Amino acid sequence: MSTDNTEPAGQDAPAAQADQPRHMWRIVAIWFILAAILDPLFYFLVGPHVPPGTMTDNASDNQFDFNILLVIAVPVLIAVWVYLGYCIVMWRSTRKGVPDPVGGPQARSHLKVQVGWIVTTTIMVLGLFLFGTVRLITGNGSGGGEGPNPIWTPTSATVLPVQVIGQQWKFTYRYPTFGGMETSQLIIPDHTTIAFHVTSLDVIHSFWAYQLSVKADANPQQDNVAYTETKETGNVTVRCSELCGIWHGAMFNYGKVVSKSDFETWAKKTEALTAANTKLLPPFAWTYVPDANNADGGYYPDNVDPYSNAEVYGATPGKPTPVNGQ
Repeated sequence: MSTDNTEPAGQDAPAAQADQPRHMWRIVAIWFILAAILDPLFYFLVGPHVPPGTMTDNASDNQFDFNILLVIAVPVLIAVWVYLGYCIVMWRSTRKGVPDPVGGPQARSHLKVQVGWIVTTTIMVLGLFLFGTVRLITGNGSGGGEGPNPIWTPTSATVLPVQVIGQQWKFTYRYPTFGGMETSQLIIPDHTTIAFHVTSLDVIHSFWAYQLSVKADANPQQDNVAYTETKETGNVTVRCSELCGIWHGAMFNYGKVVSKSDFETWAKKTEALTAANTKLLPPFAWTYVPDANNADGGYYPDNVDPYSNAEVYGATPGKPTPVNGQ
């Protein structure tokens, strides 16, 4: 009678697994070291150069928020990359003498891993919710609380109003505190709270002053308010960020943030130089009926609706040239 001393298949599996390095601890150690190095490097070296900059309080707030979100996201990205890289190196098919990465029953249900994942992701989501809510309120709305009926308003006792008028395909700027003058270039003073009153004469546009981190839709007969406080002097690019017709891509102009003294000098000089043109404009109002220079496309026919006679935005258009004597 022979005795079969052959061990069942898989008998040495526990011993083989015991000889394996603790891969998870290796991955965690590599991740922790990389995250501890790369996160501060990003925040202190790259963070100060992240758009839109620090020209206004809106811009600096948005830069800070973006940097904080990336500081949270970078360790997550590093964890994914480290795990994938470790798997490629340790369990690639061309590597000799390495057992297949089969976890067995523990891979199907690992309570600690499941609980850890749920708790970690829940804390991150709730933390981001709290962070976003606090930043929204402390930033006077940061765009979300502004509009025709702002929820939060600046605490400054002196606010400079600037009306932004969009039309196909340009922006113009009107200054009600300087005689209602209008210019084609946005000039605003440094260290001043600005209230942009954004409206439109025809279709929907969107006023986007990139370096100021101000963005507000320009809707006909709507006074869309956006606040900001300037912190630095510099150049500003204004673009339309709402598809508004065939020349939408060419609807942009420029502006500047200048010192308070330079702004006062410019504003008073421009008010005097444009006084004759200002008389041709309709009386200042927070919105204008979209019948300016036939911008409505005939929707408000002249001398039919009650607005046509008063709402010619600019010089009175001349009579059409007769055709064939008619």
